[in-house]
Amino acid sequence: MATIQQTHAASAATAGAPAIEIAGQSPIQLDWLSHDYGSRLALDGLTFDVRPAEIFGLLGPNGSGKTTLFRILSTLMVPTGGHARIAGFDVATAPNQVRLRTGIVFQQTSLDVKLTVGENLMHQGHLYGLSGSHLKSRSKEVLDRVGLTDRKNDLVETLSGGQKRRVELAKGLIHSPSVLLLDEPTTGLDPGARIDLWNYLRILRDQQGVTVLVTTHLMEEAEHCDRLAILSEGKLVALGSPAELKAKIGGDIVQFETATPDAANALGARIAARFAVAPVMVGNAVRVEREQGHRFLTEVVEAFPGEIVSVSVSKPSLEDVFIQHTGHRFWLDQDEEKS
Repeated sequence: MATIQQTHAASAATAGAPAIEIAGQSPIQLDWLSHDYGSRLALDGLTFDVRPAEIFGLLGPNGSGKTTLFRILSTLMVPTGGHARIAGFDVATAPNQVRLRTGIVFQQTSLDVKLTVGENLMHQGHLYGLSGSHLKSRSKEVLDRVGLTDRKNDLVETLSGGQKRRVELAKGLIHSPSVLLLDEPTTGLDPGARIDLWNYLRILRDQQGVTVLVTTHLMEEAEHCDRLAILSEGKLVALGSPAELKAKIGGDIVQFETATPDAANALGARIAARFAVAPVMVGNAVRVEREQGHRFLTEVVEAFPGEIVSVSVSKPSLEDVFIQHTGHRFWLDQDEEKS
């Protein structure tokens, strides 16, 4: 049985000569993109562009819509509303043209572990219509890029997790795509392999001009992206670079932990009345955005003795951005996204 990635490649190979790409188009465009499974609305009117040669992140917890959006961009699903375009081509009406221009690295491996690294690449190249000396030179080029030239004749099953991920990248790049889509690319990798992967994505961006879109639920991974779209329950709640998003939160994040959620609600109301601020209650905690957070913390503790279990002051994080826009923490007890 063919894998999803093989189906994607085989369809691309039958598309004929690439059409002329539309000048001036963003590599990825979403216009009021929606998808309704019937039982739930997975995507709710997403509208944003991904710029040329940038690493763009889709950040969100389980159930936020990342998987659905990735499948639509990969031409594995047709949206129920709106449009998604890659290189100016609609993913629903011109999927073959989209497939010619995109490389896909899925979260689950698509490698044949009983074949060598080189054989995996040759097989993938054949699916895209490549052959002969062009395929050989292209295989050598991508292996050089991912630093696996010396492992070309090794069976994939002998490679480490990080090396297998690099072979996946090489497969996704074999046909010289302008857009690379990666679904949770660092899953299962050790810290060193994660660093290597992000370094390589920057090389693709800077030296090859490839536009990279990455889905992730990890805050530390999202910090590596040039820009982010933060999703929650199918909606776009924030868009911008990590630095821009955090800069929109004024000052420090001051948090006051209480014994119960009811105590937090009561404390939050009194802090709002006393200091003319707008606290956000999250579970047992009261969170306030405030300049000179250490001074404010002291004032609140002195004003409400005995009501606060613990306190903290920190600079804004991406989770604070998420909380500011949604009113709840990034991780909740949610069902996994459905297929």
